[in-house]
Amino acid sequence: MTYLARFALAALATAGLMRSQTPEDGRVEALHGQAHAAEAAGDLAGAIGKYQEILRIEPRLAPAWNNLGALYFKQGRFREACDALERGLRLDPGMSSASALLGIALFQMADYQKARAPLEAAVKANPEDINAQFYLVNDLTRLAEFESAANHLRQILKAQPQNQHAWYLLGKVYMQLSQQALGRVNDIDPNSVWSHEVSAELMESMKNYDGAIVEWKKAIDAAPKQPGVHFKLGDLYWSLSQWDNAAEQFRLEQQIDPRNCMVDWKLGDILMRQNQEPEQALAREDKALAACPGLMEARSDRARLLLNLHREPEAITELREVEKTDPNEPGTHYLLAQAYRATGHSQQAQDEMKRFAELEAKARAATAERAQEVIRESQSAKQ
Repeated sequence: MTYLARFALAALATAGLMRSQTPEDGRVEALHGQAHAAEAAGDLAGAIGKYQEILRIEPRLAPAWNNLGALYFKQGRFREACDALERGLRLDPGMSSASALLGIALFQMADYQKARAPLEAAVKANPEDINAQFYLVNDLTRLAEFESAANHLRQILKAQPQNQHAWYLLGKVYMQLSQQALGRVNDIDPNSVWSHEVSAELMESMKNYDGAIVEWKKAIDAAPKQPGVHFKLGDLYWSLSQWDNAAEQFRLEQQIDPRNCMVDWKLGDILMRQNQEPEQALAREDKALAACPGLMEARSDRARLLLNLHREPEAITELREVEKTDPNEPGTHYLLAQAYRATGHSQQAQDEMKRFAELEAKARAATAERAQEVIRESQSAKQ
């Protein structure tokens, strides 16, 4: 049963309705019983009629307005639901459930600005009402109040740390906050290094690599001595296998920031991929690891270089360190199999090849399953 259905049933069972002390007590009681029976039988129109009769007798009976509003809501008559719920709340502002339903009705009518106050009142009165919290979050995001939305999501996650929906919404809210901040960067100065960096990163995310290269070059023109810009352009060239262009940018970055261990790793990696100067490549990886011992990418490259130099025992030591960080990386086990085979440890080599095959099969199965899921989602969207 949905939150709204549960709310409606609870509203119809409001005990306060039966506490009227007017001379018409008996008539009100009978009408309430008839309304409840009609609603239980699915006759919402009949139940609405009975509550309208009750309110002609007792127009100040707040729970009756509450129940009437809930019935209108169930019929999708949101405007009439709002009118009834607002009447009830004027008589009894403490009905937090009515505040929640009023906010939800206004949200359904896309009146997000007006929905905010009753939803906030409902959440304040009952912070444990997670459903009202979610509606408030959605309302705040419609109003571009992303910081407030994030605060409420953090409250939900404090109570329910495994709530995936809340984590998903928090991620979306953070993305909106990020876009706002990055947009402000461009508003302040569209020709600044930061603006060009934002544009470059956006183009990279869209796989517009040519456009990204242009923007990184503009960022460099705007601030040629700023740490990071040459590295980021070099990294893009590296991802595109443009080794010479990448190496040029990494060397420029090293002149600006000689302590950047990532530069030495990348320069050593380029030499390895080009099969050039393995000793110099190894020296680069050694320098990177001296500054950043936890840089496993450099350690993995170092192991490959040691294998190429026929220094297998050292390679095994490096690969075991890499394996500790990510034991499910297939490539590490493949390289270990090669190293063990070269050193005459046939059983260990077979064990590592078996592990490599298992991880590769698992990865292919996961990829195939994800592809099928995408196909199913695509087909469902077309239906």
